[in-house]
Amino acid sequence: MDFSNLIQTVLIYALPVLFAITVHEAAHGYVARHFGDDTAYMMGRLTLNPLKHIDPIGTIAMPLLLYFATSGAFLFGYAKPVPVNFGHLRHPKRDMVWVALAGPASNFVQAILWAVVFVALRGFGVQERFFIEMAQAGMLVNLVMWAFNLFPLPPLDGGRVLAGLLPRGGAQQIMARIEPFGFFIVMGLVIAGIVGTWWLRPLMNAGYFVLNLMMSPLVALLR
Repeated sequence: MDFSNLIQTVLIYALPVLFAITVHEAAHGYVARHFGDDTAYMMGRLTLNPLKHIDPIGTIAMPLLLYFATSGAFLFGYAKPVPVNFGHLRHPKRDMVWVALAGPASNFVQAILWAVVFVALRGFGVQERFFIEMAQAGMLVNLVMWAFNLFPLPPLDGGRVLAGLLPRGGAQQIMARIEPFGFFIVMGLVIAGIVGTWWLRPLMNAGYFVLNLMMSPLVALLR
């Protein structure tokens, strides 16, 4: 293991990852409050302070362990979920969809902003590798979080969206029964390569296509 490369990689990814997880979790809380649930606010989680959202195991220990164990081939981590009491929402079934979508949406917006930074750096002739790679890392991290969290299985945001869109009754009961085991099911699908091949890769390709499309006018302007 090349520790100098590891340190450089950590420094490049640190800021994008902190922003990605902090804004993602805060977005859930802000939208939940907008629709009537003050739980996150009352618990001090309605903040952009990353220390409030970092989970020592999921945000730091697990990614580092996986990095060493797989030589950087597989990484996974998570932040402390912002508490949301869906029963406090004015229209729980409908509003939970917007609360769930807020996190992935915030990541896609951040991917756009990092793309603007990348294009601007290139356009103004900045050659500093550290900043170029940080902008690229920002796009990658946020597109991964956007796509992965939209996977339609609870407790991921996509599972919440699906539960909110399904008709009341048997389908929602099935989703509720799956949720306690959802994390382990998702991890099994990730390790088996199913999530990466059939979900992450197609969505991320689509995400990069949209970013390239959106950045085209800026690229042309800075030439």
